Amino acid sequence: MRNRTLTMPKAVLGLALSAALAITGAGIPAQATTAPTAPTVAAPAKLTNLSHLDFLLDDVPLLPGVAGHTTYRAADEPTARAPWVYADRQADGSFHRVGGGPITDPARGWYAQGAYDADDISRAAVVYLRDWKQNGTASSRTSAYELLRSLTYLQTTDGPNAGNVVLWQQHDGTLNPSAIPKELPDPSDSAESFWLARTVWALGEGYAGFRAADPAFAAFLADRMHLALGALQRQSLAQYPQTEVANGVTVPDWLIVGSAGATAEAVLGLSAFAAAAPADTAARTALAHYSEGIAKLQSGGVGQWPFGALLPEANSPTFWHAWAGMQPAALTAAAGVLHDGGLQKAATTDLAQFTAQLLATGGPDNGWTPTPADRTQIAYGVDSRLEGLVAASDATGASGLAALAGAQAAWYFGANRAGTPAYDPATGVCVDGIAADGTVNRNCGAESVIHTELSMLALDAHPAIARTATALTRTTATQGLSVVEAESGTTTGPVTTVTPPSAWTGSANWSGGAYLQAGEGSTVTIGLPAGHPAARILPIADLGPGGSGTTSWTASAGRVTLPLGRTDNVRAGEQGIAPSPVFLLPQTLPVPVPAQATTVTARVSGTARLDALLVQPVVSHLGLAGSGALDVYVNATNVPVPQKLSATGPVTATSYDSAGRQVGRTQTVGAHGFVLVQPGGFTVVTPK
Repeated sequence: MRNRTLTMPKAVLGLALSAALAITGAGIPAQATTAPTAPTVAAPAKLTNLSHLDFLLDDVPLLPGVAGHTTYRAADEPTARAPWVYADRQADGSFHRVGGGPITDPARGWYAQGAYDADDISRAAVVYLRDWKQNGTASSRTSAYELLRSLTYLQTTDGPNAGNVVLWQQHDGTLNPSAIPKELPDPSDSAESFWLARTVWALGEGYAGFRAADPAFAAFLADRMHLALGALQRQSLAQYPQTEVANGVTVPDWLIVGSAGATAEAVLGLSAFAAAAPADTAARTALAHYSEGIAKLQSGGVGQWPFGALLPEANSPTFWHAWAGMQPAALTAAAGVLHDGGLQKAATTDLAQFTAQLLATGGPDNGWTPTPADRTQIAYGVDSRLEGLVAASDATGASGLAALAGAQAAWYFGANRAGTPAYDPATGVCVDGIAADGTVNRNCGAESVIHTELSMLALDAHPAIARTATALTRTTATQGLSVVEAESGTTTGPVTTVTPPSAWTGSANWSGGAYLQAGEGSTVTIGLPAGHPAARILPIADLGPGGSGTTSWTASAGRVTLPLGRTDNVRAGEQGIAPSPVFLLPQTLPVPVPAQATTVTARVSGTARLDALLVQPVVSHLGLAGSGALDVYVNATNVPVPQKLSATGPVTATSYDSAGRQVGRTQTVGAHGFVLVQPGGFTVVTPK
């Protein structure tokens, strides 16, 4: 079986390694830039500002005579360009560029990982390519050219690893195939990887960009794309159409490193390449196979976890993460090239149903595992949602997706947990992340600024969405999923609290780090959050080996006891490629609880490992305000639901179906009036 690894985003690693990265780059001057500040009421004419990304760029020597590594015109142009991985903010608001890990050789300025990496070089190239295409910026054409030359130097040209890519490079141009701490694959070009997928992204958009402007360079990029495709054809694509099993769920076995997140970034590049070279059957076939695999990881539906999301990892049917979440954008791009409506439907379902619920729960958290466990938010996750919404809105004309795009993009301008701008259009400076408690990481490394600028390019191309986003600078309401721990309940019968050595199972988290081991005839009565609205209840139990029977659920509302339905205590199916036999899948009870319900009670027949309850409002609510206002109401059922508004004056309300398409005309609703939220859809309310 192929090695499957999960690559964390650089911003998340930066949060964990901030102490180690306090060392400044040897001989690298700081830039006097300031932290993000609130934009004026009138949005800037142009939000894209590449100044900070430009600051991260540095000259890279293309060392001659390195076996298997060369690039376009290497002898004539012996240097290229690459972005430093991190930028640490100093007390005076300036930044120092730094590499990954501690300095291991001060004399040579070597880092344990390196100064530059293929992940960031490739995505930075995409930023400059898109800016050149969209704005005609001559300097962006030059930067894209140099970044692509640098990237292709990292690609191995011959031998058993031909087409794969070395991840890390030192400031003096030396390659570092085996970083410290060790990363998989090791050496980094010994197998396919996230960075190979991102190289394909950059090569595809690079070929499309330079095809007319510089045919010779474009031909070189096409050759390198075919080199990359050769590597993929003997690795993941060689598995098509085989499947595997993960906790009883059948999943595709031909995704790059088993990840739809990695594969989606390759699909973006393959879509651009196939559109520009329609006769290239190898690229088109790879595009079709990879897109098919991504779509097969769609899961759940209206009221069923994960609510129609395209899951990112084939081996983890109970894990969604925001970063590397380009699946909807990628499937939209592929659908246009392949004329495949099924791919577009998969993308739209994720965006109109899951993303709407995600926004109402607080936005693109790093991890739902399956409860919202890692609530840090970074630009990578925000950009992934935004790019998908914008692309699908353009492709389908679903105006509801454009409305959600404005709500999502508002994160950059203050509508986030910190209540502060995460981006300053005047300087191009962003933040590396916002923690669950609102703490802001004021560093601004390559990954963060790359994805921030990709978002700004999308906003500049869609002025109406940009106007909405920049006018929404604070969050007034997030009423979405909430979590209640099973161990908070009162029990009867044979019930014990178990605290595993680690909350992380390998593909999910025990919510709260503990669970209840409940035996035959036991009961657990769990209090519901005070003031909750009518809600769907999704109990979470371990469905892996060891459980037996079923659990019956009831709710208490005053003197009334309401039957809610049953859940399984075990589900047949092999562990397969899943990292653990533990299978923490939320199961939706068929009957919602009314707002008056105070508790739910589980009655166990057999044995169960009860973890937590997800409480999903029948109608979730996101509220944003600033110089404008916007409210989104999301329906978690398959029937239309009337929703009373709290507005004290007249508003306009537009209803959208479960694909984000407008239903009926926009209506004026009076103070404290009602709107109808469509089945599985959402309603957007704005001031009149």
